[in-house]
Formats: sequence, C-alpha cells, structure tokens
Amino acid sequence: MKEYVFELEMKVRDYECDLQGVVNNSNYQRYMEHTRHEYMESLGENFGQLHEKGVDAFVSKVEIKFKHSLRSGDRFLSCLNLKREGIKLVFEQHIYRLSDMIMAAKGRVETVVVENGKLTRGEYFDKIIAALGD
Repeated sequence: MKEYVFELEMKVRDYECDLQGVVNNSNYQRYMEHTRHEYMESLGENFGQLHEKGVDAFVSKVEIKFKHSLRSGDRFLSCLNLKREGIKLVFEQHIYRLSDMIMAAKGRVETVVVENGKLTRGEYFDKIIAALGD
C-alpha cells in the first residue's frame, strides 16, 4: 500500500448495500466525501466555517473505478492524497478492505475554489499543499 496524507477507518452499514448484498456504488462517493471532510477537520478547517468566510470548494469532476465489492460489516480504510493541477485541487482517494487490504475503489476528485463568489486559483488552500511537503 502506498503512503497517504490521511487515512480514515470506517465500517459498511447494512443499509448501504443493495439487493446483491454489496455496497451500492453511490456510497463509495459518500465515503470519499466524508474522508475529505474529516481530512479538513484534522487540519483545523471546517467546510461550514469556510463557507461563512466566503470560501467554497466545489467538486467539478469525480471518477471512481470499482475494483472489489465491500459487503455489510466490512471494515475499510479510506485514504487520500492531495495535489494541485492548475486551478484545481485534486484528491486521489483509495478505499481498502481492512481484512486483506484489497483495493475496493479508486477515485479522483477534482475541486475548484470560489472566494466571495469568484473563481480563484485556490490560494486559500496553498498552505495545505505546502504542509504536505514538510
């Protein structure tokens, strides 16, 4: 397994599974979103408070490759890395089943930052990117 800037352990709940007994595909995107929010919290940031300051990060594109299905009760690790590509902040996110560390899903989430209603280059988040190099 590669190194990540943030990892979050979670557990599949029964209601997240479909009739086939596996996690419904839409829930992987929710897991990834929750991981991004928890990552920001770990850095002392909060999306609600950022919005109050006039700073909003919007998802502009999501790509998820489904590798192996999770099932009810599976514990899993949701991991992320962050980088900048032009004006976009890109989250590389992977989900691993903990019992055998098999990759369940691989995602790429592109975001853009708007400050006070105007698209920016995401300068507000430069300190986060810079901290990754420390």
